[in-house]
Amino acid sequence: MNHEQDISKERIAAELDHGRRRSNGLTLDVLDEEELLAQHSPLMSPLVWDLAHIGNYEEQWLLRAAAGREALRPDIDHLYDAFENPRAERISLPLLRPQEARDYNDRVRREVLDALDTVDLTVPAQRGPDEPPSLLAAGRVYHLVIQHEHQHDETMLATHQLRRGAPVLLEELADVTALRPPADPEVLVPAGPFTMGAADDPWAYDNERSAHTVDLPAYLIDTAPVTNAAYRAFMDDGGYRTRRWWSREGWEWKEKRGAFAPAFWEREGQGWSRRRFGRREVVPPDEPVQHVNFHEAQAYAKWAGKRLPTEAEWEKAARFDPVTGRSHRYPWGDDEPTARHANLGQRRLGPSPAGHHPDGASPLGVQQLIGDVWEWTSTTFDGYPGFRAFPYRDYSEVFFGSGYKVLRGGSWATHPTAVRSTFRNWDLPIRRQIFSGFRCARHPEPA
Repeated sequence: MNHEQDISKERIAAELDHGRRRSNGLTLDVLDEEELLAQHSPLMSPLVWDLAHIGNYEEQWLLRAAAGREALRPDIDHLYDAFENPRAERISLPLLRPQEARDYNDRVRREVLDALDTVDLTVPAQRGPDEPPSLLAAGRVYHLVIQHEHQHDETMLATHQLRRGAPVLLEELADVTALRPPADPEVLVPAGPFTMGAADDPWAYDNERSAHTVDLPAYLIDTAPVTNAAYRAFMDDGGYRTRRWWSREGWEWKEKRGAFAPAFWEREGQGWSRRRFGRREVVPPDEPVQHVNFHEAQAYAKWAGKRLPTEAEWEKAARFDPVTGRSHRYPWGDDEPTARHANLGQRRLGPSPAGHHPDGASPLGVQQLIGDVWEWTSTTFDGYPGFRAFPYRDYSEVFFGSGYKVLRGGSWATHPTAVRSTFRNWDLPIRRQIFSGFRCARHPEPA
C-alpha cells in the first residue's frame, strides 16, 4: 500500500467520522425519542428515518458494493428506500427506533472501517470505454457516501426549521470573517467560451459530468445575492399583489398558498420578524434572503428589470478566469474551502451579510457564490452532453425533464465536501423550506 493511498484512506475515515458526529448532533444528541419519531411536516421525513437511512445507504454502498461483504440488515432495505416510500408516508412505516438506529449505524460503521483497510483505491477509473467506471477508483464510492450523509444533514436542518418547539441547535461561532460590501452592484461577464462541468474530479456526481465547452454572450450578474432589504423593497412595492411580475404558474402557487412574504416571516408593526430554529428575531436587512422559491425569485427579478441567471451563466461567473482561460473548482481557485472563503458547514445557522468572505470572490469579482444560500437558476434540470448514470439512475437521471429547477452554490448548511462550483442541486419550483435565495442577471444595455 503506497503512502498516497494511506492518506486517502485517512481522509475518508476522518470525513466519515465528521459526518456521523454531525448527524448524531442533529438527532440523538438533542432530541428525545418522541421528537425523533414525529413527523414535523408532511414535506419532511421523521428525523429517525433520515438517521437510519444514512446507515442503510452506507451499508449498501460501502459494505456490499465496495467491499463485497454480506448484507447486515437486508430486511430493512425496503423501509429506507427513498423512492419506494414518499416522505409523507414514512411516518407509518415500522421504523427502527432511535436506539436501534444508533446501534445499527454504529455496527455498519465498524464494518466499513474494517473493510476500508482491505480495499484498493488505486484501481483504474475505467478499464475500457464500454466498461462502467470503478466504484473504488480514487475513493469515488466513499465520496458518494460522505456527501450523501451531509446532504441528509442539511435536509434534517430543514426539518429542524419546520419543527415547532424550544430551540435545540446552537451556532458553532459568530461570523468574524472580513466584510467588504461590493463596490459595484453588478459584474460584467465577458462574451466567449468556458469549460462547464467536471472532468476528473473524484468527488463529482454523474450529473456534473462531463466537462464541455459552452459559449455565452456577455451578461451582467449581481455581485452578491439579493438581500432581505432589497427583497423587502419588492414586497413594499406590492410585489405579492401585482400580477404582472409573476408567471402563470407562480401566480397560481401564490394565490393557492396565500403567500405574502418569504417562508417563516411575520409582520411586526412596521417591520418584519422571522422564526429561525425556534427563535423569533428581527429580519436582518443585510443578509441574503432565504426560504424563497423559484417563483418568488423569478417575480422579484422581473420587478427589478432583470431575470434569473441560467445555470451556465452562474457557473461561468463562479469559475471562469479571464486571464488564464481556466475554470477553477471554486471561485477563489482550487484550494478547499476555509472559513475565510465561505459560510459553509453549519458554522452559523443562517447566511452571512452581503460582503462577507471577500476572499471567496471569483476572478471576475462576484461574491458569495459558494455558501450562504442556494441560488435558483432559470435552468430546468437535465443531463449534460454525454451523460452517463453512475453509480445508479435514481440519483440524477430519474429527475431529468420533470420540471425541477437547478440551484447552485450551496448554503450555510452545506458541508464543504458536498459543494463546488460544478455541483448541481435541484428542487421543485414551489419548494422553499430549503435554504434557498438567488441573485439576478441581465443583458447589457445596447452600446
